[in-house]
Amino acid sequence: MEYQGKAVVEGIGMGKVQLLLSAFDHELEAYEKESQEAEKDKLQKAIEGGLEQIDKILDQARNSTNKDQIAIMEAHVLMMHDPMLQDTIDRYIEDGLSAPEAILKASDEVAAILGSLDDPYIRERAADVKDVGNRIIRILLGIPDPKLDGHNIILCGEDIEPSVIANLSSEQVVGIVMGSGSDTSHSVIIAKSKGIVTIVGIGEEVSELKNDDIAIVDGYEGKLLMHPDEATVRKYEEALKIEEEKRVYYLSLKDLPAVTMTGREITLATNIGNPKDIDDALKYGGKGVGLFRTEFVFMGKKQMPTEEEQFEAYRYVVERSENNLCVIRTMDIGGDKPLSYLDIGKEENPFLGWRAIRICLERTDIFLTQIKAILRASAYGKLAIMLPMIIGYEEVIAAKALIVEAKTMLDEQGQVYDKNIEIGIMIETPAAVIMSDELAKEMDFFSIGTNDLVQYTLAVDRGNQRISHLYDHFNPAVLRSIKTVIDGAHKHGKWVGICGEMAGDPLATKLLVEMGVDELSMSGPSIPKIKEIIRKMDVEENIVEEVLKQKEVKIIRKLLAGTLLANIIK
Repeated sequence: MEYQGKAVVEGIGMGKVQLLLSAFDHELEAYEKESQEAEKDKLQKAIEGGLEQIDKILDQARNSTNKDQIAIMEAHVLMMHDPMLQDTIDRYIEDGLSAPEAILKASDEVAAILGSLDDPYIRERAADVKDVGNRIIRILLGIPDPKLDGHNIILCGEDIEPSVIANLSSEQVVGIVMGSGSDTSHSVIIAKSKGIVTIVGIGEEVSELKNDDIAIVDGYEGKLLMHPDEATVRKYEEALKIEEEKRVYYLSLKDLPAVTMTGREITLATNIGNPKDIDDALKYGGKGVGLFRTEFVFMGKKQMPTEEEQFEAYRYVVERSENNLCVIRTMDIGGDKPLSYLDIGKEENPFLGWRAIRICLERTDIFLTQIKAILRASAYGKLAIMLPMIIGYEEVIAAKALIVEAKTMLDEQGQVYDKNIEIGIMIETPAAVIMSDELAKEMDFFSIGTNDLVQYTLAVDRGNQRISHLYDHFNPAVLRSIKTVIDGAHKHGKWVGICGEMAGDPLATKLLVEMGVDELSMSGPSIPKIKEIIRKMDVEENIVEEVLKQKEVKIIRKLLAGTLLANIIK
């Protein structure tokens, strides 16, 4: 039996199924309800107990420096104190429900509100609300956290909670299978940080699985194979051996350059969101930072970070970049990543709203403070400034004028900085693509943010499972847009990078290099695999013309190599 889902964490896992169910029907029936005051008192004690549990998870995460897990569990702490959730629970208790029933109803209600919003990031937080609610309910009903028995476990469930995955060990769990979920969910983010093979979206079929059934999770093709025959088992055992050999081989590539067989070198940089991320990225052989998402410097604070706080964060990264270029993107804050101290207001579609450069050009005090911090950090290494969400010439001219103003302020203070610091823009809107030839005259470089470029070009919400199959960076319109940007930049002698998920996609490497891209920036673990492909490339065997003739995604993908699993096994 084979089930098809979506691969979100690559790899192969072989083991036995263990189901994780979150229904509380039997325990709720046995629960004895007391007075409203008593139920509210039990609720508060359960919340305190939940906070203690999360504190323990956070301590473990901090010891392992798992930054994704830390950020997510800190968000769960905030949800425990969320007045909207608390008020809804209290209302249901006052309507006569027991505390656990009230939490169940309230978390479903709040999750439904979040799940109905247009913004995919906020929609994904609906699962976190349910996770927090389930934690409190388990404490009230005396149900212990899920316990796993044995090793080589393939954990299966409709939507496994982030806090459950946070407690998993990759030595015990070899695979995760979910009926729902997406690649942007907190559950998947934590699974990826732990390196546990994961597939999502197999649908209601997950309820058909049984404990202790033998299974294989194929994290390359998004398949769950149940009761595999001996030939299939041997095939995947061989693939696992090759995976381990590849892992050792990839580590050996760390200090080698990403040079094609014809002698063309491509810069492989890393994407980071937290200053400390640079320490992990360096071990994979990344040459500098292609994208430093500075909004994370602003998030999780009660007030705007000072110039000095920002300066220290940027200096930390540039000093560890070992004289390689570090591209710092200015604040890309918006309604999907709100700040408590910046009144953005509710927007129907925050991805098309007041965000990024639009905020910076209106709130010049915020922009000037950040630019001064970046400029000061440029005295300690090689830095570049990148402006996000650009749609036109006027924004570029206005932003450059403010950068000149920031330089003047530093000159008056006698501060040292790189007076020739490069300034570039992130190409992530169709407008920027169309105007790229003109914009290249004003900028020092372009970096193509394929994640948003795909979403805006195709008008596809990748968080919407019903249409997520349409979200594909191999769509002919996207590929032609990328080629337009590269040609427009090179025409004026400017370099071009890619900093979206496409940069780390092995299927895209040959095409992007042959299109003429100068830099690929990705997560650290992706670098060795992409480096290997580049080092085996013969650029003279150009496939660009043939690919750009095609009209269908499936034909383009076929031209670009077939499946990743086939590449591993052959």
